[in-house]
Amino acid sequence: MKLKKIISLVIIGAMLIASFSGCGKKGQYEDMLDKNDPVTITIWHYYNGVQQTWFDEMVSEFNNSVGLEKGIIVEAISKNSVSELSDSILASAQDEPGADELPDIFATYAETAYIVDGLGKVADLKKYITDDELSEYIDSYITEGSFDGGKTLKIFPTAKSTEILMVNKTDWDKFAAVKGVTYDDMKTWEGLVRVAETYYEYTDELTPEIKNDGKAFFGRDSVANYLNIGAMQLGNPLAASSEDGTVTTQLDKDTIRRLWDNYYVPYVKGYYMQESRYRSDDAKIGSIIALIGSSTAATYFPKEVTIDDEYTYPIENVVLPVPNFEGCDAYIVQQGAGMSVVKSDEKSEYASIVFLKWFTESDRNIKFSVNSGYLPVKKEANDMVKIQKLNEDNNLEIDDTMQRTIEVAISEVDNYNLYTSPAYEKSADVRQYIEQYMNDTSAAAYDEAWSKIVSGSEKDSILDGYTNDAAFEQWYKGFEKGFKEIVE
Repeated sequence: MKLKKIISLVIIGAMLIASFSGCGKKGQYEDMLDKNDPVTITIWHYYNGVQQTWFDEMVSEFNNSVGLEKGIIVEAISKNSVSELSDSILASAQDEPGADELPDIFATYAETAYIVDGLGKVADLKKYITDDELSEYIDSYITEGSFDGGKTLKIFPTAKSTEILMVNKTDWDKFAAVKGVTYDDMKTWEGLVRVAETYYEYTDELTPEIKNDGKAFFGRDSVANYLNIGAMQLGNPLAASSEDGTVTTQLDKDTIRRLWDNYYVPYVKGYYMQESRYRSDDAKIGSIIALIGSSTAATYFPKEVTIDDEYTYPIENVVLPVPNFEGCDAYIVQQGAGMSVVKSDEKSEYASIVFLKWFTESDRNIKFSVNSGYLPVKKEANDMVKIQKLNEDNNLEIDDTMQRTIEVAISEVDNYNLYTSPAYEKSADVRQYIEQYMNDTSAAAYDEAWSKIVSGSEKDSILDGYTNDAAFEQWYKGFEKGFKEIVE
């Protein structure tokens, strides 16, 4: 009995030592902070407009509460846009002449963080956060922030977004009444192409005296998202990451053909269109009536359409889920910058993570995300009932379009597989290349084909020449060559 009692006491003692050791480590970081000797943390971000207003308000709230209590002062600086922010970060990280010193925290996409991490300048945040704390966040958001299979955490999730399909309901209703189409017809990419073809025929029939003047139905802001997510959904991602974080690139010809058939071909035939910088601008001038864009940009969808700067009419909109390929599991893009902490001293790094944890507490993160067009990052916060109750309790009013957008986006997060292309040395270059190649070649083929049709050539014969097997082979040869030049 005595032996058992001794063993029990030893075990209990060991447990207590381990427990105190863990608390001591946390206390060690806490003890570095001193409200009488505050540490200043600088954040670079890209928020503008309402997003910046809400972020600045959150920073002020932190500084006047937790920051005041613990001795942390946060200063936020907007770099105006994602591209300007990325350029500034890389210039500073690479010690370019005239560049500012790196901030303590910077908002970033994986491509930029990967490069800065390769220079040894991104802190590993796992030492400051427990596994239980990490488990509160949506798993794929945490996975995105690691470049080595989960051993480290280099990007902290703060606010995310995805894509949604938006439709000019006013013009859709007229079209649907005549042609019998439904929203369900657009659940797949193949179905969307069929609807777009039907819309072209419908608008062409509106002016029987004018031949071949049908209108485009659809456009999308990010063609790179379509290609990356589509390739993943079809089972052959353009980039794949192994368990140790190693990334390999590939092109599967059959996969690329299916992607080509459902974007390039309908574009050349006049069913899809891209004229302005953003598809919401195309919808505003009546060039298209449906688009796919970021959930953060939903409020830019027009409330009226202006034709030829002369005729303007009001429209309503509807928000729908993004289509998927027939016979495939549902996938949706995971996007939205996170926050990386610059490697420095433990006091500054810990102060940075204190702010990031505070900022992503569920209620607070909901308030920022919903009112700035983003999605909250914790599992419990992605709940419409919780979001609506929080808004009611705080007398917050959300635009009807944003309300519908959040509902659809959260449904996508809950029911689709989230995916973001893994970061690697050339990932930003590849993304830019595939976007530009698809956009430039489809637009050039459209211009060539339709100039011939307008000049009197037979439409079906001309379009076939630009969209048949031989046309794909020629297109793919160029696509493959450029892709390999970047990654090899």
